[in-house]
Amino acid sequence: MYPKIENLQFTETGNFFLIAGPCVIENDTMPFEVAEKLVALTRQLQIPFAFKASYRKANRSRVDSFTGIGDLDGLEILKAIGQQYGIPVVTDIHTEEEAAMAAEYVDVLQIPAFLCRQTSLLQAAAQTGKCVNVKKGQFLSPEAMVHAVDKLHYFGNDNMMLTERGTTFGYQDLVVDFRGVPIMQRNKVPVVVDITHSLQRPNQTCGVTGGDPEMIETIGRAAVAVGCDGIFMETHPNPAVAKSDGANMLRLELAEDLLIRLKRIHQAARVM
Repeated sequence: MYPKIENLQFTETGNFFLIAGPCVIENDTMPFEVAEKLVALTRQLQIPFAFKASYRKANRSRVDSFTGIGDLDGLEILKAIGQQYGIPVVTDIHTEEEAAMAAEYVDVLQIPAFLCRQTSLLQAAAQTGKCVNVKKGQFLSPEAMVHAVDKLHYFGNDNMMLTERGTTFGYQDLVVDFRGVPIMQRNKVPVVVDITHSLQRPNQTCGVTGGDPEMIETIGRAAVAVGCDGIFMETHPNPAVAKSDGANMLRLELAEDLLIRLKRIHQAARVM
């Protein structure tokens, strides 16, 4: 099942779709480097692709954490990437006011996991008419996401998807319950598995979120085997110097081998 997004290419291939990019717009060159690599790779593999990056990071552990290069500058870069490569672009929003602003530049509005119950935010996103991706809260069961779906329907938007990104396990870890994929698919919407944020180690005393990136492929393999509709992942040319979420991002040079293997597993699972 594919979301209804203009310029989502290769929609008849039967492959999972991919939402990927760096965590945040850090400058005016790196996002284009990532986009160019991913566009070439996904076209070669015939994997439908949407580029994702945050123009602003609002949920930060410390007051001195990087939040972005400026809202309009970040949004202009996202728009330029979409136009240059002919692909849809995705970004987060955090307040009702951001919904209309971001909708002028991007194709998909993403609701962060911590905000998935915010009715006014869901309303504002729905009323833009854009596709809305709601990330499941780390504190919610997959069954509870029916209420986010119902809210978007109520506010007049049937074009949505849900994303699994792990569930809080203790104070500083997340686990993925893969039963959540078919459970959320009961809502008749595409379900995505975020294979990088699911590996965060949040709430570190140093104020910088940790991660477990060596397990990215493990989560990805399970996600496509269980039948998710899409994969979400954050990737960066050098995660060690990334300004946000470097501890759980995939190194960009590893994306090709990962996607090849995930595609093989997905194809095998479809014929079982």
